Amino acid sequence: MISTGIQTAAYLFASILFILSLGGLSSQESAKRGVLYGIVGMAIAILSTVLGAGVNGHSYIIIALAIASVIGLIVARKVEMTSMPQLVAILHSFVGLAAVLVGFGSYLDAHTQTLIGSEHTIHLVEVFIGVFIGAITFTGSIIAWGKLDGKITSRALAYKGRHAVNITLVVVSIVLGVRFAMAPETSGLIDLLIMTAIASFIGIMLVMAIGGADMPVVVSMLNSYSGWAAAAAGFMLGNDLLIVTGALVGSSGAILSIIMCEAMNRSFISVIFGGFGNASTGEAKEIEGEVTSANHVEVAEMLKEAQTVIIVPGYGMAVAKAQYPVFELVQKLKADGKTVRFGIHPVAGRLPGHMNVLLAEANVPYDIVLEMDEINDDLPKTDIVLVIGANDIVNPAALEDEGSPIYGMPVIEVWNAKKVIVMKRSMAAGYAGIENPLFYKDNTDMLYGDAKMSVDELNKAL
Repeated sequence: MISTGIQTAAYLFASILFILSLGGLSSQESAKRGVLYGIVGMAIAILSTVLGAGVNGHSYIIIALAIASVIGLIVARKVEMTSMPQLVAILHSFVGLAAVLVGFGSYLDAHTQTLIGSEHTIHLVEVFIGVFIGAITFTGSIIAWGKLDGKITSRALAYKGRHAVNITLVVVSIVLGVRFAMAPETSGLIDLLIMTAIASFIGIMLVMAIGGADMPVVVSMLNSYSGWAAAAAGFMLGNDLLIVTGALVGSSGAILSIIMCEAMNRSFISVIFGGFGNASTGEAKEIEGEVTSANHVEVAEMLKEAQTVIIVPGYGMAVAKAQYPVFELVQKLKADGKTVRFGIHPVAGRLPGHMNVLLAEANVPYDIVLEMDEINDDLPKTDIVLVIGANDIVNPAALEDEGSPIYGMPVIEVWNAKKVIVMKRSMAAGYAGIENPLFYKDNTDMLYGDAKMSVDELNKAL
């Protein structure tokens, strides 16, 4: 056992490591160091908690830690990078479920019933809020996982009056919360159970009402929810480190969501309440033009003649694991004296930073990986753009068609380049489920096939 003073010092040190971890994750160069800080901080947090005063049943705790660690190692090794967003979403659901279980356990704990006056009321409020946030996080994260994994449609489930329904349910939850805080002993358990069911339903409907184009923001938002749920659990357990850690995760997730919403010209409040960017403001324009295609030899000849090349990756590149041959392609083109860069959209893929991670995995230099705002101004001076498995993030309807569900969302304006090659398996719509007029433009050719296979063929032709 360790003394309270040592435990407090360990908690403070772990908190500092978590802050350094977040700081390290702010850039690609320092991300690995940031992850290591987080690992060490969590190890210190777990050990100082388990060895703290008043903690019993260490054998059970060690068995639980061992089982969970084995599961974590197996899952981490099995999950592909393309499935990382789904993994993140389902892990958020575990945090929400933990907050719910901690809330019920804390309420039924005999110690809670010994509290009196304002101390008892405050603790019950902590329990109620913790369970409410946890239930929303739990069910919302499961729906997000289902949408990202293709088990639930990515289209928004929008029905008339949904906001009124959600507001009514929140008001009912507040009334139940007042009853719960005033109930003697454990007689408020029914109110807590009813609220948990209501919050679970709210979580489902909030995420169901959000369309595929906004799912990266939803994952970030659920990350924030899981942080606040953890902080609420910290209040219920009287654990200062859990409060600090939850607040760090909650606030950083909220800030990331706001930044992404600004990058997408979305309203943060509207995305949270669902449905924004999915209901058209009018009838979508009819797409005009003819789709043309090219073969690998023709595209290779275009690349040989070009002096400036920009590559815009998307989820298709991730699925095909094409980042490795793409880097080989970049090396070949740079060896011929061509200027090659990447254009990354803030929500490319299914997770914030998804494309950056894949390119870093393939050892693509950080200095040629540019954000959307940095690359858009250079597109009119670019000879050729290779769009690899991206769809919605290069859709001109976002700027040209007021009736489009993604109208107003900033996109990478690849059509301004002299030539555009879109590498896709087929003409199927993207994750948002809408057609892309880019495919019909005069300066665009389609290169059909698996992204990895197509890039391999280009490398051979070069």
